[in-house]
Amino acid sequence: MNTQFKLLIWSGTAVLVILAIFLLASTNQVVNTAATTNTVSFSGEGRVVAKPDIAKISLSIVTDALTSKIAQDENSKKSKAVTDYLKKQNVDDKDVKTTGYNIYPQYRYPNPPTGGGGQPTITGYQVNQSMEIKVRDLDKVSNILDGVVSAGANQVNQLSFEIDDPEALKAEARAKAVADAKKKANELKSQVGISLGKIVNFSENTGGYPVPIFYESKADGMGGGGGPSIPIGENEIAVSVMLTYQIK
Repeated sequence: MNTQFKLLIWSGTAVLVILAIFLLASTNQVVNTAATTNTVSFSGEGRVVAKPDIAKISLSIVTDALTSKIAQDENSKKSKAVTDYLKKQNVDDKDVKTTGYNIYPQYRYPNPPTGGGGQPTITGYQVNQSMEIKVRDLDKVSNILDGVVSAGANQVNQLSFEIDDPEALKAEARAKAVADAKKKANELKSQVGISLGKIVNFSENTGGYPVPIFYESKADGMGGGGGPSIPIGENEIAVSVMLTYQIK
């Protein structure tokens, strides 16, 4: 009996401990839920407009030849001519980079197809070297567009005007967005008569990036014309925020 009694006491104590842990966890969950469900959120938006200070030009040098080596050698000559021209325009080496280099075999397919499914034959190779150029003197953009094509680039794929260091402008737009959200919170507080506590959540979304300009060109007819007329315009950086307050 004594052993059974001790076993009964031990079992009862274990049950009480488990119940206490369960009640403690449940109470903590209720407290946390109360702290996060009694909330209200306010959105805010801030915008900053500024003139771009750099231009980014994406171009390609494409060369076709009978062999891969000839295609690469010819493409290298064009690439060197482009980079030499950019140096003469005082474009820093750090602002010129290769973004892609591909060699594609060129095929001829049987026509009409034979009953045995004839295999295509390689007729040559194409080298495609992509480059990105950052131009800091915006007055030179038009002439550089003309010059790189004359030097050997056969495709100008994209042109965009951007702000080189947008973080300061983003911070300014963010401050405006937060102020806008807090203004809405204060207006609702006075209109509805609620009391707001601390901010328990914050989210942000940044937009307003420049729209790229797609510029199609060929080497023929591009030299010596002084380059195209390209307006620079302005860029807008927009930041939207969401502030979530506790309701006291």
